[in-house]
Amino acid sequence: KGRKTMMLDYLLTLFASSLVNVAPSGTATQSSTASGGYPDKAIDGNRDPVYSHGSCSHTGGGFSSWWSLLLPGLYKVARISITNRYEIPERINNAKILIGSSLENNGNNNPSCAVISSIPGGATSTFQCGGMIGRLVNVYVYRTNLQAVLTLCELEVYGG
Repeated sequence: KGRKTMMLDYLLTLFASSLVNVAPSGTATQSSTASGGYPDKAIDGNRDPVYSHGSCSHTGGGFSSWWSLLLPGLYKVARISITNRYEIPERINNAKILIGSSLENNGNNNPSCAVISSIPGGATSTFQCGGMIGRLVNVYVYRTNLQAVLTLCELEVYGG
C-alpha cells in the first residue's frame, strides 16, 4: 500500500474506535413481545446473553419479526454490534440489519447494512455499515414456518 492509503486506513481505524455507542439514546420497539422480552432490554448496556437473567428482547412468532431503534437524530452509522442469546442462537440466522429514515413498513424497507448469517450463542458480532445515514436501525427476520422469533441481548450503534 502507498503511504497515503496507509495513513487514511490508520485515521479511519482511529475514528471508528473512538465512536460512542448511541443506541441507549434511542427508543426501541418491536413487532411483538413475548416472555417479558421488552425491546428496550436490547439497549440497556448489558451484554448478558443468558435470557433468564432478564437483559434480552424477545418477539413472538409469525412469518416475520422485527426490532427497531429510533435514534434522536440522523446518524452516520459506522458499525453495529449485536450480542446473541446463548440459548437457541439460530433464531438470528439470516436476519437483516437495515438503516435509514423511512417509517414505511415499520422501517423494514430501509437499505440493508448486512445480513446476519449467524452469531454463535452468547457471542457479539460487529457489522460494518460504511457510514450509512439514518435515524432508524432495524433487525428484520422472515421465516416460512411461522417461527420468526427474534431475540437480541444487546445492540450497539457506533456512529456520529
